[in-house]
Amino acid sequence: MSENTMTIDFSSVGNIEDFRSVPEGDYPCRISEIRESKSPAGHSRWGIRWEVCHGEWQGRTACWDSLHWSERGLPRAKFLLGLLGFEIQGPLEIDARQLEGKQALVTVVSEEREDPVTGIRRLRNRVPYSGYGTFVPPKKSG
Repeated sequence: MSENTMTIDFSSVGNIEDFRSVPEGDYPCRISEIRESKSPAGHSRWGIRWEVCHGEWQGRTACWDSLHWSERGLPRAKFLLGLLGFEIQGPLEIDARQLEGKQALVTVVSEEREDPVTGIRRLRNRVPYSGYGTFVPPKKSG
């Protein structure tokens, strides 16, 4: 047998990719990155990376979520922006960078999807429709 020969029993290896970095639950998070893109339907959307900012999982990505600037997506965008402290009672001009560093209590649930082309199942974390709450950072002692 050559040094480059491997013998592996794949019978116990699952056909799933796990992209979750934290377990399901509620996490104090901050927006650490925004990615602007277009949806397949052609409307603007902002991908939001929520990073855990306190506790055991601090520094890990809790999940990615997105704001969709479409008629269907505007109620959720309004809900989240209001929770983050933006004035949502009238017109609002906002730049994606204004969201960076904003904090919220984020509910994370697992979701499994199968890639229709490869058949590979993927586990990811996602935020339910109204899975956001107000987060008050702990007061520093001293």
